[in-house]
Amino acid sequence: MRFPRIATLKSADEFRAHLAAAGIELPFDDAMATGPGAPLASPINRAAGAIGNRFCILPMEGWDATADGRPTDLTRRRWRNFGLSGAKLIWGGEAVAVRRDGRANPNQLLIDEDTVADIAEMRKQLVQAHRDAFGRDDDLLVGLQLTHSGRFARPNDHHRLEPRVAYRHPILDARFGLSDDSAVLTDDEIARLVEDFVAAARLAEQAGFAFVDIKHCHSYLGHEFLSAIDRPGPYGGSLENRTRFLREIVAGILAAGLAIEIAVRVNVFDFRPFIKGPGGVGVPIEIAGPYRYAFGADAATGLEVDLDEPSKFLTILESLGVELVCTTGGSPYYNPHFLRPAAFPPSDGYLPPEDPLVGVARQLAATAWLKARHPKLILVGSGYSYLQEWLPHVAQPVIRDRGADMIGLGRMVLSYPEFPADVLAGRPLRRKRLCRTFSDCTTAPRAGLVSGCYPLDPFYKDRPERDAISAIKSKANLPQA
Repeated sequence: MRFPRIATLKSADEFRAHLAAAGIELPFDDAMATGPGAPLASPINRAAGAIGNRFCILPMEGWDATADGRPTDLTRRRWRNFGLSGAKLIWGGEAVAVRRDGRANPNQLLIDEDTVADIAEMRKQLVQAHRDAFGRDDDLLVGLQLTHSGRFARPNDHHRLEPRVAYRHPILDARFGLSDDSAVLTDDEIARLVEDFVAAARLAEQAGFAFVDIKHCHSYLGHEFLSAIDRPGPYGGSLENRTRFLREIVAGILAAGLAIEIAVRVNVFDFRPFIKGPGGVGVPIEIAGPYRYAFGADAATGLEVDLDEPSKFLTILESLGVELVCTTGGSPYYNPHFLRPAAFPPSDGYLPPEDPLVGVARQLAATAWLKARHPKLILVGSGYSYLQEWLPHVAQPVIRDRGADMIGLGRMVLSYPEFPADVLAGRPLRRKRLCRTFSDCTTAPRAGLVSGCYPLDPFYKDRPERDAISAIKSKANLPQA
């Protein structure tokens, strides 16, 4: 590696020295505060419902639902672990498709009249696990992330894309096998999809969820609309048109008289696609001229953060009455190191082209910049898991100095669901359970297998898929955990 693994940085001085040598700016506290007055333990009191601390569990899919979209024992286990985490905000649990052709894989959860009771029961089990472990749930907020996977829909076969797109993309079309206009959604089809989102929100409210997240991230359909500058008609071109899909969903939920709160997880930056370069290291794909299709990036190169339009997007969210916003960036399909900073790539990825701590710092800086300009929003930050044992020491000053309102955790809770509870109680971290970003949780679903932490979670270590994942990584010449 061209950078040290976090586990080798044994002291705060060593971690800080590496940041200084690499020119990486991250806030850092040597000492962790505990007790009710600690920054990470402080509640957020608001009219829509109190949030009891500053930890949030981000959506983590397991590719383990039934063919008709119901949770399985594996799904329920993961959601119970979310409840046991001690985090007081559960951001959607995982992405749930609003209709069958929008599923990212044939085993993604689907919410409809047939599955809603099962999904409601899963939410109840999460809440009960939380109440049993921590004595109360009146300050626990649980939502459901609603999605259509758009360009990356695979509703019938793990290995066959069946895309529905907002516009033809000059690079992604060729890369992912789209050769004509047949996958482009018409305006009438979009109007019907808006109705599907509203219907899904009604079912989510019926199932007891406090909010729905209208997913606008990670190159799925909602996010793709934000870069639809070449689409003609009411859903493309201007920022007003590119946000029409979201605004119509919000209007539909309000018109239906639903009391459920609306949240949005949004890519506040994206960049042009990356491919494997010399030595397997990721490099940006070469383009002729500007790259105009990355929401939150400069149009000249597509490789620098530009938060002008994302800030305007947050202003639109404020005007719609949205208070909960989760920031993220990048795509799992064409530039994953921006989204999930990691030491080890998944089987279809590339070696990191930068110290992953640079990626962490990029996400934290973007969120802090937006928080300073939108102080009334409750902003949940992403990209923290790569910090590993130093995560609490960075998270504490982020909250104290209002760089974000909440700390979002994804991969970390697969291997170590009790991480927030241990931090809040001042207990020593269990280092053998810290996510080391081996990326098996991504390699598995890329091969059509259920997702989980195969290196560190004893439950998944004992599953037969572990041998299959090891064989896949050996064939791809990837390091083993």
